[in-house]
Amino acid sequence: MIAKIGKGENLIGALSYNLLKVEKDNGQVLHTHNMVETLNGCYSAPELLRSFEPYLIANNKTEKPVLHISLNPHPRDEVNDDTFQAIAQDYMEQMGYGNQPFVVFKHTDIDRTHIHIVSICVAIDGKKISDRYDHLRSMKVSRELESKYQLIPVEEKTLAVDKKIFDPVNYQKGDIKSQIASVVRHLPKYYKYQSLGEYNALLSLFNITAEEVKGEIHGILKQGLVYFALNENGEKVSNPFKASLFGKDAGYLGLLLHLTASTQSLKNNPLKASLKKAIEIALHITGDPTSFKTLLLDQGINTVVRRNAESRIYGITFIDHNSKTVWNGSRLGKEFSANKFNDLWNNNHGPEIKMRPDESSKGLATSADRSHEAAPHNLFDFLNKEPVQYTTEDPGLIEALGGLLPGANGDNVDELLFENQIKRKRKQNSKK
Repeated sequence: MIAKIGKGENLIGALSYNLLKVEKDNGQVLHTHNMVETLNGCYSAPELLRSFEPYLIANNKTEKPVLHISLNPHPRDEVNDDTFQAIAQDYMEQMGYGNQPFVVFKHTDIDRTHIHIVSICVAIDGKKISDRYDHLRSMKVSRELESKYQLIPVEEKTLAVDKKIFDPVNYQKGDIKSQIASVVRHLPKYYKYQSLGEYNALLSLFNITAEEVKGEIHGILKQGLVYFALNENGEKVSNPFKASLFGKDAGYLGLLLHLTASTQSLKNNPLKASLKKAIEIALHITGDPTSFKTLLLDQGINTVVRRNAESRIYGITFIDHNSKTVWNGSRLGKEFSANKFNDLWNNNHGPEIKMRPDESSKGLATSADRSHEAAPHNLFDFLNKEPVQYTTEDPGLIEALGGLLPGANGDNVDELLFENQIKRKRKQNSKK
């Protein structure tokens, strides 16, 4: 069983992401602990949030009080609901969160059924619960739970290999060719992308870029790819490496085959609609790039924004690590094109997105610019790295998924008001 611990400040985003799975019949609220129960066993975001309110009000200093944990048994493990509940309870108790309020969601949207736990790391008295060495402790607890519940054990060798595969390139460590190889040889096995631009947006997360080269040999046109390492400013810091050094999947023909297969696979795929809805909602409840990025930071989607020297946005790409798909904004629709985001963020022209009437009642949804950099979410451990700053010439990182659509009535407005109320109370406490 693999446990992944995410920490953030956006409780609404974490809850909304999981509740969307429930709404789409791809998940369920499996278990609650120290939470206010409802009569019908159904939960809305405001109802769940109220159980956390006393804890959040009591602490206004912890920058990232929200815990978003996923527990992932081996795909061949057959775990029933009762066992999942017991595993979640055991895990939280052994990690020191046994007295905290938390809610357990079961996800069934992929072949590997798993659970997510949303909680907070501040106690009722306002003190932060120690998370020292929590990843090491989590690995130890996971091994113990594998034995207790007879789960298929995860081999430490496999974990080490996976970590090595997806380490971002650090040119100062040397052996750049091997570092690039460990990424580009394996990335196509995990992600779907439909253009070289989308591939490069994904590569940028690992400090790599690819360029197409063309030439003529004996009158025959030849095409290929070369790869470069990037530094913390997004600048090339290596000689070009021929794609042939990294295997056929990293080469030009391998890329074309992958683009074709991805295009076919993603044609009429519902993942596109979910991502569009996520971005729509984020745009409607934020008014500037920073709040947009902050709102969408915690839940698993990177937004790579490309700007020119005059700071004009000329490209935007969304990378959904939950579905392992990459989408240029224009591919999602003209309302998500780079020009629209440039008008919104540089020219103060509001978004021209029309929400369907039924969405205003439902309200829950999923769903960079290098000037506001942040490390990828801890749920995706292979992407963890230190925050870096990039020039406006280069793509960057941001993660997204989660949020609420402000409708005219109903839980959505209640939830936004509730969040604002918490913020006001925390500010008032900080002044005392």
